[in-house]
Amino acid sequence: MGEQLRITEKLEEYLEMICKLEEKAGYARTMDLAKRLGVAPGSITNTIERLEKLGLVIHEPRKGVRLTDRGREIALGVIRRHRLSERLLTDVLRLEWAKVHEPACKLEHSITDDISEAIERVTRNPKTCPHGNPIPTSDGRIIEVESIPLSSLNIGEGGTIVKVTEEDRKLLSYLSNLGIIPGAKIKVEEKAPFNGPIMIKVMGTGYAIGRNIASIIWIRKS
Repeated sequence: MGEQLRITEKLEEYLEMICKLEEKAGYARTMDLAKRLGVAPGSITNTIERLEKLGLVIHEPRKGVRLTDRGREIALGVIRRHRLSERLLTDVLRLEWAKVHEPACKLEHSITDDISEAIERVTRNPKTCPHGNPIPTSDGRIIEVESIPLSSLNIGEGGTIVKVTEEDRKLLSYLSNLGIIPGAKIKVEEKAPFNGPIMIKVMGTGYAIGRNIASIIWIRKS
C-alpha cells in the first residue's frame, strides 16, 4: 500500500514514456526520455534512480532503461486510462481527434479502474484510441493489428491506415486535413532518393510527406 502511494503523477508519466520507447527499441535511452518528457538530463537521472529503488525499472549503463513486470503493469494501466479518456472525449464529448491528447494526459492520472470500465462500456468497448493505437485490456494485454510503417512500403504498394503513433496536436491537425486518419486508404506513388519525400495518394488526392512523418503512419497492406 505504501509503495502505491509513492507512485506520483510524475512517476506515472515516466513509466508510460519508458513503456512506449521500450516498445520501439527494446530500451528507453535517457536522452530520448529527456527529449520526449521535456526535462533536463540531470532530472531524468534522479527520477530513474527513484524508479529503480521502487523496483519499477532496471537501468543498464550504455543501453538504457527497461521496465520490470511491476513497472510494466503500472505503465499499461496509465496507457489504458489515457486511451480510454481520448475515446470519451471524441466519442461522447465530440472533440476533434487532434485536440484530445493533452486533456487525456490530465485525466489518465485521476480516473480509477472503475471509471475506466465505465468509460469502456459507454464507448462500446473500443479496441483502439482515436489515433488507432491499441487500448490495453484490464488484465494488461495489448492486441495489435498487424501493420507496418508507411515509410517501408515500396512504390505502388498501399493499404489501410491502422494507426498514427505520435500524438502531437499540430501534427494530428495537419494529418487530419490531408485525410490521413485510421481507416483511410493510402498508396505510395513515388519515393525520392537520398531519403527525400514520399509522394502518396490518400482517398484519390496526392500529397508529398517527409520520411519522418511516413514512419509514424502504420498501414495494413492490401
